[in-house]
Amino acid sequence: MVPFPERRALRIVIPGGSGLLGRVLARHFQERGHHVRVLTRGPYTAPWQTVHWDGRHTGPWVDYLEGTDACINLAGRSVNCRWDAVHREEIRASRLETTQLLHRAMAGLEFPPRVWLNASTATIYRHALDRPGIDREMDEATGELGGREWMGKRRRAPESWDFAAGVAKEWEEAFYAERLPWTRKVSMRMGMVMSAEGGGAFAALSNLVRLSLGGKQGNGRQYVSWIHEKDLARAVEFLIEREDLEGAVNVTAPYPVHNRELMAALRDAWEVPNGFPIPGPLVKLGVRMMRTEAELVLKSRRVVPGRLLEAGFQFEFPEWAEAAEDLVRRWRNRE
Repeated sequence: MVPFPERRALRIVIPGGSGLLGRVLARHFQERGHHVRVLTRGPYTAPWQTVHWDGRHTGPWVDYLEGTDACINLAGRSVNCRWDAVHREEIRASRLETTQLLHRAMAGLEFPPRVWLNASTATIYRHALDRPGIDREMDEATGELGGREWMGKRRRAPESWDFAAGVAKEWEEAFYAERLPWTRKVSMRMGMVMSAEGGGAFAALSNLVRLSLGGKQGNGRQYVSWIHEKDLARAVEFLIEREDLEGAVNVTAPYPVHNRELMAALRDAWEVPNGFPIPGPLVKLGVRMMRTEAELVLKSRRVVPGRLLEAGFQFEFPEWAEAAEDLVRRWRNRE
């Protein structure tokens, strides 16, 4: 495989890049002088080029993949919704169909992208507190994939938790189902991305803190696997440059934290001394009112970036307390 030329502007295409993660990555690469194109269903104003696609059919957008250095696929319906039958099918189909569509498009190119990074999720791993006495980190080599989750000795987790892990596994299976001889493939198992932009997890948690509702959620013992937006962008850049890395890679900070620790550090960063806790039953009631799912809050994910660390990647924000302080400072500068 031909190595990436040094000090050359790369051509990067980001399917489904109009959301929060896409904006984080597009801005990062644009600021470094790379040529960024975002494939999007709807037009929006951005300092980088946007190209229309419908995520279901080939079209003129395929030409923009020809000779591209990297394709970063983020396409997929948001999981921040009620997981009824209709939304479940939309979540599943939007991931599998766009991945299969990109396969067909790249297979017909004379010069396909040299690396294809496909979004995946840390939710692919099992609930980290489902076995008494076993509460260990999940890396790529030894982590156990989720499905048929247990909350304890006798209590099974909700069936919806099986759904999320199942979709993640199907998504990766679709990604690796067909070989592209000239394209390296990486599936990025991302944790909760913390960004100072509005609309993401950090914004939602910060709103709770500022309303004095920023106590622990549920019992607070569930692990949260997270990553600062700067480290996400730097990790993606690292994965593009490292020709020896392919396959599944955990894109999370090296130190996941308990939910109660996450909220305490966030309260400190916002200088809010107290926060009312939200018991599990109220979490379930609240997410119903907000039309989302309790798993996004209550499932424990203790995922660590084994392969990134082994490859020498250095995190700018490995610890949550420092990350929270930086994000709050940047949020306040926006206000």
